[in-house]
Amino acid sequence: MKVKHLMKISVLFSLFVFALGIYTVPAFASNDEDEDVINEKYGPPIVVYGEALSEKQKDEVRDLLGIKDPSKVKEIVVTGKDLVTYIDGDEHSNMYSSAKITRKDTGEGLVINQVTPENITEVTDEMYANALLTAGIEDAIVDVVSPVKVTGHSALVGIYKAYDEGEGTALDKDRTEVANQELNLATKLAKKEGLDQDKVSELLTEIKKEIAAQNPATKEEIEKIIDEKLKSLEIQLSPEDKQLLVDLFNKMRDLNINFDNVKTQLENLSTDIQKRIEEAVGDKGFLESVSNFFKELIESIKSIFS
Repeated sequence: MKVKHLMKISVLFSLFVFALGIYTVPAFASNDEDEDVINEKYGPPIVVYGEALSEKQKDEVRDLLGIKDPSKVKEIVVTGKDLVTYIDGDEHSNMYSSAKITRKDTGEGLVINQVTPENITEVTDEMYANALLTAGIEDAIVDVVSPVKVTGHSALVGIYKAYDEGEGTALDKDRTEVANQELNLATKLAKKEGLDQDKVSELLTEIKKEIAAQNPATKEEIEKIIDEKLKSLEIQLSPEDKQLLVDLFNKMRDLNINFDNVKTQLENLSTDIQKRIEEAVGDKGFLESVSNFFKELIESIKSIFS
């Protein structure tokens, strides 16, 4: 009799471990480039390390990015002074976020890969993509990594510096500044009650798509587009937060940022966001099923020994 009881418990436990196992998916750096092939058109990938990293942490970042031979990449360090130069930040900030940038041919699109998503606490792939498209970075693979928990904002600085280090790829400072304002606003809105990172990314992407379609000529037209998107996405913002959005996109209009050039990328980004939202809904269902499984498991064990 006891053997039967133990067998039942073993089967129940195995099912539980299996349920958890199918849900766990590790993250790795993108690795579609042969490290031994030299890109004569764009040069080697550029790896940017945060200045605050110790040598041991740098080695950890190399491992996470899959860098077997440092001579096959160009390595640079991003400093507090760069933070001031690119996003008007605090020179004394500790910078840990690091990134690997691999330039691609025109039309190949922008791919963001967070290698350590558990350590990037505020900025999602889609937030990075939106900001980088605003800054003028359209075709590249960008791997973001940090060995410690950070918000993720300073990784942008490293990406900008990497482009300035490349031949003929210097970015427009006005665009990088407004891109940083966009990222700051995105992370701020994502902390509001009733909003999350994916919903904010969806809002920004949909506004850009509509700007590309309508090419608004005035601030009033920008405001109308924002009002329409807030309504269609069922997002409630305070008048102050809505004004921040209007001011941000009006700055983009003043800079003549043409989102029509990245229309396909915005469409792809919109699709990715929808998948993330659907997965999040699925995650909630999964967690609920796990909770129910625990309850049933406990009841089953109770019945065995009753």
